[in-house]
Amino acid sequence: MKSRKLHKLIGLILVLPMLGWTFTGLVFFIKPGYQGAYEQLSVKTYPLSGPITIIPQDNWQEVRVVKTVLGEHLIVKANNKSQHLDPTTLLAMPEPTTLQLETLINDAFTDNQARYGDIISTDGFTAKTNTGVEVVLNWSSLRLSQQGQDTQLINLLYQVHYLQWTPFKELNQVVGIFGLILLISLTVLGVRIYLKQRV
Repeated sequence: MKSRKLHKLIGLILVLPMLGWTFTGLVFFIKPGYQGAYEQLSVKTYPLSGPITIIPQDNWQEVRVVKTVLGEHLIVKANNKSQHLDPTTLLAMPEPTTLQLETLINDAFTDNQARYGDIISTDGFTAKTNTGVEVVLNWSSLRLSQQGQDTQLINLLYQVHYLQWTPFKELNQVVGIFGLILLISLTVLGVRIYLKQRV
């Protein structure tokens, strides 16, 4: 197959990937809506009621005492795993009730009520709001994570940009490598056609 015909064929194959790369690259450059989509939602903390004496255990690597709307919490890291303990008894802190979970998460919403709105349902440590945001509580580390429809959309754009078009990781890697090979081939053929015309 002649260089010009092969160049044209590869160009046609790359039409959709190139459009995807261009559009998503523009989004990644401008980053519209990124601030809300990837906002770090944190449990709201308050000053401790008074001094707390904690005798650390030998296997504790980190110790953190915080006070939330639910009371005081002792978060320790032992054997590279977070543990949520009662600072008085040093026993594992009981998992929150649904009401306690909603109270803790709603308290975290106060700094950005427009994004998070109100909780409409809970399932385990996950809460969904009327603004389409899903919030997950990691009780062991007392940390929150959130994602909304905007987060899902941006994650989808990343998948489009990096040719992750299938549910299979290995196949996506093959598609990505194949796309890069086609792109390099298109460039090489373009240079070859240009040099032939110059000659």
